[in-house]
Amino acid sequence: MKNFVDIEIDFLTESVVEAATGIIHETYITSVSQVLIKSIHKKSGWSFNWRKEFKSTGRKIFMLTLKNDLSNLLGLISLEVMEDHVHVHLVESSPDNLGAQKKFLGIGGNLFAFACKTSFDNGFCGNIAFISKTNLIQHYSLTLGAVYIGNYRMIIRENEAIFLISKYYASDKRY
Repeated sequence: MKNFVDIEIDFLTESVVEAATGIIHETYITSVSQVLIKSIHKKSGWSFNWRKEFKSTGRKIFMLTLKNDLSNLLGLISLEVMEDHVHVHLVESSPDNLGAQKKFLGIGGNLFAFACKTSFDNGFCGNIAFISKTNLIQHYSLTLGAVYIGNYRMIIRENEAIFLISKYYASDKRY
């Protein structure tokens, strides 16, 4: 079964922005442990079965947190390194970062920038691919610069990847 990426890219910023105050917060991304993954489930408002994703061969799940509060889980992304690109299987904001009452903006962009950085780190020039829900194809094209290549599949190429990485990893001079 295909996983469809279904995250709103609400804001591209240097990190994440506290919605109520406009304060920018630094973020941190690290791999998810088996202990943490057991606490992430649909009962607590998550849309995807992250435990099942965690067990999928070849995939690695990363979590986005605030740099000064590593217990504040903002979002998750599942990546797989392929032969010539990184594939994004799932990406999701935490339940308290959805809808009109979300606490932080910029989570989706931050996670996609990380996927592009992972692609560069693996020698793939930032190239990533993902399967989009039909109603979000145009949204991802406009917000991320993703290109629709058919059958719900979208890609982000080098120039767009560099743009995203430069937004979220401005201090890293490699991009």
